[in-house]
Amino acid sequence: MTTAPFLSALAGVSAAVLLPALPAATWASTATLSLFSGVAALVMMAMAALLGSRWRWLEDLFGGLDRVYEVHKWLGVWALVLASVHLVFKAGTPAWDVAAILPLPPYWTRLVRQLSYVALVVIVLLALNRKIPYGQWRWWHKLSGPLFVVVVLHWLSFRSPIALASPAGVWLVLCAGLGLAGAAYKLLLYPFLSGHAEYRLVRVEAGVDSVRLELVPVGRVIPFEPGQFAFLRFLHPGLREPHPFTIASGGDQPVKFVVRALGDYTERLVAGVEPGMRAEVYAPFGRFNRPPHGGFEVWVGGGVGLSPFIAWLQDPSRQDLAKVTVFNFQTPGRGFPGVAEIAADARRRGADWVDVADGPRSAVFEDRFAWLVAQVGAENVSVSFCGPAGLLAIVRAAMARQGIPESRLHHEKFEFR
Repeated sequence: MTTAPFLSALAGVSAAVLLPALPAATWASTATLSLFSGVAALVMMAMAALLGSRWRWLEDLFGGLDRVYEVHKWLGVWALVLASVHLVFKAGTPAWDVAAILPLPPYWTRLVRQLSYVALVVIVLLALNRKIPYGQWRWWHKLSGPLFVVVVLHWLSFRSPIALASPAGVWLVLCAGLGLAGAAYKLLLYPFLSGHAEYRLVRVEAGVDSVRLELVPVGRVIPFEPGQFAFLRFLHPGLREPHPFTIASGGDQPVKFVVRALGDYTERLVAGVEPGMRAEVYAPFGRFNRPPHGGFEVWVGGGVGLSPFIAWLQDPSRQDLAKVTVFNFQTPGRGFPGVAEIAADARRRGADWVDVADGPRSAVFEDRFAWLVAQVGAENVSVSFCGPAGLLAIVRAAMARQGIPESRLHHEKFEFR
C-alpha cells in the first residue's frame, strides 16, 4: 500500500457512504462539498493517529515503518487542506434533515468547532516544522492524540444529516475508534507493551564526526534481520530522546549502530557517549531486506545510509557476495569509523567495493555502473539504495539511462521528519 491509493481509498469510501445520506439534488452544492471535506478530514486524522501507533501489522500493510511515516505525513497535510475547505463553506442547507449526535449548548458547540480546526493546524505545523529541535518537537507532537479528541467531539456535537447508525456514521465511528485506540496506545501504553529491551554499551569507536557503537543485551535479546532499524534511547541525562538508527550488524548480539553528528541530539551523542552506558532498544522496525538469491546486486549507500549494507555484508545467513557491487558515497574525511576494515573484509568475501568521494554526480559511479550493466545485462541487475533524496534521484536517472526498470529499485525512506 502506498500513499496515493490509500488516501484516495479513504476519500472514495467517505464519499460513497456520505452521499446516500443526502438528497440527490444537493450533491453538487458547496454544502455537500463542505460536509464531505469535514468527513474526509476526520477520517484522515484518525488514520494518521492510527499509523502513529507503530503497530507491527501496519508495517506489513505499508511495507515498512519508513513508508508508514510517509503516509502519516501526507494524511496530516491533506486533512488540513480538507478541513480548510470545510471551514470556508457552510456544511448545511435547509433541504437537509439535521441533528446532533451529542447535543451541546450553542457556546460549547461553536467553541469545539473552532478548536478542532486550530488543533489540526497545530498538529500539522508541528509535524512538518523541521526547525523545532527534535526533543521539543517530540513532546509537542504527543498532543496529537488529545487534540484529535477535540475533533471527534466537534463531529458528535455538530448538527448534520449523518445519523450514527447510517453507513456514514458507522464509517466515522470505525475510523475514529481506530484513531483513538492508536493515539491512546502510543501515548500511554507504548513504553510498556512495545517490543524493547535494555542493552549495555561495551564499545565506542570514534570518527571525525561520528561514532560506531556496540551494545550487548542486559537480559532479553531482540531478534532482528539485517537492514532493519531500531529506536535507541540512552538512559542518561541529555540522551533520553529515542531516535531511529539503522542496525549495522548482521547478528542478534552484539548490536551495532553508526551515528553521525547531524543535529543537536546526535552531536551530544557523538560527543558524550561512553562504554558502560545503558540504553533501551526498541526494535525491530523496517522492511529493507536484501533481494532473494540470484542476479547481480548493486548496493548504493550515501552517508549514514551505508549502515544497512554493513549489516547485509555481515549477515551470517547470506554470504553470496560474488555478484554484489557496493557504492559507498562518503565525504572525504567523514567516513564511518572502521569502514576501511569493512571494505577490506567485503572484498575478501567476494564483493566489489567502490568508494565514491567526489560527489553524487561522480564519474566513478556513472562509469562503473554503466560498465557493470553492459557486462551482465540490465535485466539481471537489481539496485538497493539507502541515502539522501538528492542522491536517490541521481541513481534513478542512471538506472533509466541503462534501461533498468523502476521495479528493480529497492530503497528506504531516509528521513522521518
